[in-house]
Amino acid sequence: MDTMTPPPPLPAEISGSLANPNDFYKMAFQFQQIMMIYESAIKQIETKLDILNKESKVGRKRNPIETVKSRIKAPDSIAAKLEKKKLPVTFDSMIHNLNDIAGVRVICPYISDIYSVRDMLLKQPDIKLIAQNDYIENPKESGYRSLHLVIEIPVYLSKTQHNVRVEIQLRTIAMDFWASLEHQIHYKNSAQVPESIRRELFRVAETIAMTDREMEEIALELQTLED
Repeated sequence: MDTMTPPPPLPAEISGSLANPNDFYKMAFQFQQIMMIYESAIKQIETKLDILNKESKVGRKRNPIETVKSRIKAPDSIAAKLEKKKLPVTFDSMIHNLNDIAGVRVICPYISDIYSVRDMLLKQPDIKLIAQNDYIENPKESGYRSLHLVIEIPVYLSKTQHNVRVEIQLRTIAMDFWASLEHQIHYKNSAQVPESIRRELFRVAETIAMTDREMEEIALELQTLED
């Protein structure tokens, strides 16, 4: 199957006022079409996750998913990332070089749930795994932990089909709490973060990881008592 078909390249570079306003309308419509396709891919992933969670509930099992969040990358973020990678800022470049324009974050109660949800998703025939980065088994230097998947899923329109890439991040509640605060500290603070604070963030990440493991052990013990 073909990958997502890009629209025609952008018109000649425009500075100041538009020579032809129709060029602007055409570009805006094309971008809106592309974003609609990415949004449709997200909706499909969210529906799949909701069904998997409901299946567990009907089977009177513990739900493996706590919450699901999603987002579409903003146009300025897309342009900035392309520029950072020294790539052309075009629709074609955006579609073929960025895997995280559409993002879904899955928050799970326990670490084992993360891998269970991953396995259930990847068993579905219309989902293709493109890449996986396991920052739980191999945390980043900062202490960041999460399981990242880049998957490809087909989106069917009235006349066309597009295979769309979506980044899925799977975390525990504790991992998400740490990552959200760490993001604020690094990206919302204009001052450079001192090394002492970096070390403290890493220490907290290790503490949270230990708490995750201990809480899962407690849950397993309780489960054996119920059985």
